[in-house]
Amino acid sequence: MARKKCKWVFYIRSSPAILYNFLTTPEGLSQWFADKVDIKGNTYYFWWDGSEETADLLASLENEYVRFFMEDNEDEEYLEFRIEKEEISNDTTLHITQFLDEEDEEAEALFWDSLVDKLTGSIGGKN
Repeated sequence: MARKKCKWVFYIRSSPAILYNFLTTPEGLSQWFADKVDIKGNTYYFWWDGSEETADLLASLENEYVRFFMEDNEDEEYLEFRIEKEEISNDTTLHITQFLDEEDEEAEALFWDSLVDKLTGSIGGKN
């Protein structure tokens, strides 16, 4: 069964360079995304509650996006973090793309809300 491509957009009070660091480095990712992160070559190792998951870095462009192939994904699926700077407002937005079973979309939206809240707290981008 094909999974659904889901996208979420969050406003982040941060420069694209600082946000990119939180999306690509073990130090940054372990502050909001996983309990522990390690990188060897183009493979990322994430730990949550003692469980490990690996992801291959598919593509990245500094200060713009990073795309991972998570080990439990189907062939054409990915997890992507894309950073955009809004021209008129000068706001930084984080676009998250993930593939899910349709029945998981609502729970995953709440999950990303929680993670991004943690991210903005780590960056110092909260009011």
